[in-house]
Amino acid sequence: MKRALRRPIGLALAVALAVTVGNLLPRASAATEPAYDVPDSTLAAALSCPGGFTHPEHEPVLLVHGTFATAQENWGGNYALVLPQLGYDVCTVTLPYRSLGDIQVAAEYVVYAVKYMYGATGQKVNILGHSQGPLEPRWAIKWWPSLQSEVDHLVMMAAPNHGTLSADASFGCASCYQMRPGSNFLNALNAGDETPGSVSYVSLYSSTDELVEPASTAVLDGADNILMQDVCPGRVVEHVQFAVDAAVFALVMDAFTHPG
Repeated sequence: MKRALRRPIGLALAVALAVTVGNLLPRASAATEPAYDVPDSTLAAALSCPGGFTHPEHEPVLLVHGTFATAQENWGGNYALVLPQLGYDVCTVTLPYRSLGDIQVAAEYVVYAVKYMYGATGQKVNILGHSQGPLEPRWAIKWWPSLQSEVDHLVMMAAPNHGTLSADASFGCASCYQMRPGSNFLNALNAGDETPGSVSYVSLYSSTDELVEPASTAVLDGADNILMQDVCPGRVVEHVQFAVDAAVFALVMDAFTHPG
């Protein structure tokens, strides 16, 4: 009699487990949101949360790297190292081809990461992006609107939000074309509301940034736009320096620790 009962019980448990695991996969929440073109396994492999989620006193932080870099190169010696010491759970996402590919595809990695982190913690996610790194979250928040209730702050460092004159198409990379002023990608990204939803957008930019030109390209309607030289007159903050500058760090932490 017991042997006869084991098969249906085991089948029921297997079905229940499959349903549970399926429900945990980060997917688009609404039928109108785009499905992932990138396989779930690839998206999952690109996300790293080495410390897990053990600090519910702070919202988790997702770090998004810039062009020609990896997550480790952009964040390994600064925010990924310091934020956990301050009691933050930190995840990084490594975008394909060192962020030289299609930004629209790379945005799927951010969508997956946010949904995973939100699902694991039940808390909104703070995103910090450097250089090209804010463009993927902006695209994700715009076209996957369920993220608008899952992201608290998007802090952008040296973001070419309206393109940059240094994005010379001769580099031959997809993202380089997309970051040229007037590109189809940027026109779509900035059409209508540049800062959709209830997300708090902060754009930190510098008049001495040699790559994001003109500096005003970083300014977004509806964001807190902060020119570093307005905060620290005479301070030189170059493009790469944003990731290690002490004044920038203070402003990032101010955003993370204050609502709105």
